[in-house]
Amino acid sequence: MEFCYQFNQESPKQLKTFLKEQGISKGLLAKIKFQGGKIQVNGTVQNVLYQLKYGDQVQITLPAEGEHETVLLDETPIEIVFEDEHLLVVNKPAGISSIPAQYHPNGTMANRVKAYYKRQGYVNQVIHVVTRLDRDTSGLMLFAKHGFCHAKLDTQLRQKQFVKKYQALVTGEILKLQDHASIDLPIARDLTSLLKRKVDSNGQAAKTEYWLEKRNQDLALVDIQLHTGRTHQIRVHFSAIGCPLRGDEMYGGIVDAQMPRQALHCYELAFCHPFNEEALHFHLDLPKDMQQLVNGL
Repeated sequence: MEFCYQFNQESPKQLKTFLKEQGISKGLLAKIKFQGGKIQVNGTVQNVLYQLKYGDQVQITLPAEGEHETVLLDETPIEIVFEDEHLLVVNKPAGISSIPAQYHPNGTMANRVKAYYKRQGYVNQVIHVVTRLDRDTSGLMLFAKHGFCHAKLDTQLRQKQFVKKYQALVTGEILKLQDHASIDLPIARDLTSLLKRKVDSNGQAAKTEYWLEKRNQDLALVDIQLHTGRTHQIRVHFSAIGCPLRGDEMYGGIVDAQMPRQALHCYELAFCHPFNEEALHFHLDLPKDMQQLVNGL
C-alpha cells in the first residue's frame, strides 16, 4: 500500500520529522525498514535523515501485514455498512463477541472479518478493531484495514473526535429520567467479579449524556452519547441511577423471553476519514427485538 505526500514548506526539514507529522510512528518506520517497505523522495529511495526541500514528492510503501495465524476463521457472512481500502464498518449482531478470548477462540466478529478478508484475497489480513461492542450489544463496529489507519483512528479517539451514539431500553425508576441530562460518575472494576464494573469514587472519570425519547410506566427508550469509553459504561451508569437496561441481568435489568440480552444498540458513528478527511456518518435502525418493544411504548 502506497501513500504520497508533497513537501510544500519553505524551510528544509528532516524526512523523519515530516513523516511524524503525517502520523507515521517510530514503530511503523521500523516495519517499513525491516519488513519490506520503502521510502522514496522524487522516486529515489532515501533514509529518514534526508533533508526535504520545497516541492519534494514523498512516497511511502507499507509492507503487507499478512495475518495473525492464531486468529481462526469463521465463515459466517458479515453485514457490511461501508468499506474502502482503509476502513470496514459492519453491523454486529447481538450475541457475538468483538474479539476472541482464551476460552472462546472462535465465533467472534474478528474471526468473521478475517474469513471475509481471506475470501477477498486482501494482502493485509491482520484484524484491527477500532471500536468494540459488548457481546450482547448490537450495532456499528469499525475496523481499520491496516496498522497505519488504526494508529490515525486511535489518535482521533484519544482526541475525542469520534461521535458514538446508542439507543437503549431502560427499566426501573424511569419516571425520574429527565428529558436531557448527563450521568457523570467514575467507574472502577468490581473486585467481586472478573467482568463487572461499578461506580466508585476511586474509579476513572466517565460521562454519559442521554435524551429521553419515549416511555411508559415500565420502559423507556433513551438516546445516548458517550463522552468517555469505559467498559460497560452505559450499563453501569443507568444501573447506578436506578434505571438498568432491559435484559441486563449483570446490572439488575429485567430478563425475559422478549429481551434475553441487554437492550443496547450502537446506531450512529461519525468521524473524519483518516486519509481524505471526508466527514463520515453512519446510521443503523434498531434491531427487531428492540424495535418490537419500542412499538409497544
